[in-house]
Amino acid sequence: MFIGFRRNLRNSHPEDSLVKIEGVNSKQDAEFYLGKRIAYIYKAKRVIDGSRFRVIWGRIRRQHGSNGLVRAKFRDNLPSKAMGGGLRVMLYPSRV
Repeated sequence: MFIGFRRNLRNSHPEDSLVKIEGVNSKQDAEFYLGKRIAYIYKAKRVIDGSRFRVIWGRIRRQHGSNGLVRAKFRDNLPSKAMGGGLRVMLYPSRV
C-alpha cells in the first residue's frame, strides 16, 4: 500500500514513496524486498495498444524506520491520488 511521500516538517520529497508491504513488520523482514521491482497499475480513459491499463514501474530502495516500511523510487513520481492504493511487488528476479 502506498502510504505517502517521504517528508519532514516543511519539505516533501515526492521522488521517495513510502510503501507498506503486507506481512512485513520489521527491518529484517524488509531486507528481502530491497531491489525488487514494484508496480502501480491504474485504469485510464483512452485505449492505447488495446488496453486501458497503465503501469508506473519502480524499485524498492531501502528501509524506512523500524516497523517494516520501505522507500521506493518510481520512474515517474506517483500521483497523490494513489495514496492508500495498492501496489504490486514483483518477486521474480529483476533485471539490473
